Amino acid sequence: MSDAEVWLVIVLLAIATFIARCAFWLVGHHIHLPRRVQEALRYAPACALAAIIVPDLFLTNGQIAIGMDNPRLVAGIATTVFFLLKRNMLLAIIFGMAVYTYIRLGL
Repeated sequence: MSDAEVWLVIVLLAIATFIARCAFWLVGHHIHLPRRVQEALRYAPACALAAIIVPDLFLTNGQIAIGMDNPRLVAGIATTVFFLLKRNMLLAIIFGMAVYTYIRLGL
């Protein structure tokens, strides 16, 4: 691929991304989604986050690793319990990273 082709692809992808992200903002007031769809869309961020986090917790080198030897899974469970007890997201993130670091370093 030549430099011109690479730059053309970058520009076209930037335009496509801009259009996809701005479509509802530009014409959103003209589109009326059914109430059921609006209610379902409330859960989209949580589903997307779960789709990103869950595989990272359970997969190690492409293999499913469910056990105490998986530091990400252990830290994730500890963080979930901590969050359910304290209800503070920032402290839960700090706690989870501390647990993960502790387990990884084997202290």
